Amino acid sequence: MNKNWSAFNIVSVVFGFTFLYLPIVLLIVYSFNASKLVTVWGGFSTHWYSEMLSNQGLMDAAWVTARVGLLSATVATVLGTLAALTLVRHTRFRGRTLFTGMVYAPLVMPEVITGLSLLLLFVSIGFERGFWTVSLAHITFSMCFVAVVVQSRLVSYDMSLEEAAQDLGCTPFEAFYKITLPVILPAVIAGWMLAFTLSLDDLVIASFTSGPGATTLPMKIFSQVRLGVTPEINAVCTVLIGFVATGVIIASLINKRRMVHNARTDADM
Repeated sequence: MNKNWSAFNIVSVVFGFTFLYLPIVLLIVYSFNASKLVTVWGGFSTHWYSEMLSNQGLMDAAWVTARVGLLSATVATVLGTLAALTLVRHTRFRGRTLFTGMVYAPLVMPEVITGLSLLLLFVSIGFERGFWTVSLAHITFSMCFVAVVVQSRLVSYDMSLEEAAQDLGCTPFEAFYKITLPVILPAVIAGWMLAFTLSLDDLVIASFTSGPGATTLPMKIFSQVRLGVTPEINAVCTVLIGFVATGVIIASLINKRRMVHNARTDADM
């Protein structure tokens, strides 16, 4: 045993991880419950997964959530990366303080206020609520998270590499695309994954900005849970957990392979 770890530290870590992950494990286990009662084990069964797939309302909500997440994460990643580049490369320009505050404001703004303000905006301009209003709302609040992640990588980036590429004949765009982007690409991917996860998880803002035919999966689950938790809801949540876990594992493997490749390249040099 590591001497730096006391009994109190070990108990605290075990209790913390148990408190975090035991409910998830129970949810996954009871998604295979044959009984309609979520607290009574009636045997192993995959019946509720077939019920989930045959539930058209849930499938429609999942499709809307996937489309909103992919669109909002992609646009937020582009805008967040541009905002991070602006904040890092241009330290002095008129209105920089205001621009910085506007970029980071959604980080500390309560979701209720963000959702209500966007609702009032869409109503005042006569924009019909639906898929596009939810997507715009998710782009608005997730862009700042991407900007923070990418900016943290750009702060430690050596700008002389890009300047050297331009001295060798590259245009500014070519230097960014061939030199800077590959270096900050892990941060950009991490920002995209964070934006997609935030969109996938959002309930409050989507509730304010959605309309007919734009019910997201969290909204659908919340409306059904209010009437009582069913094993079908457990099955949906298990699929979401598996999807997110798979994405995290794939990203970790890609990052590990990239680190091994860079280490071999440095050793060969």
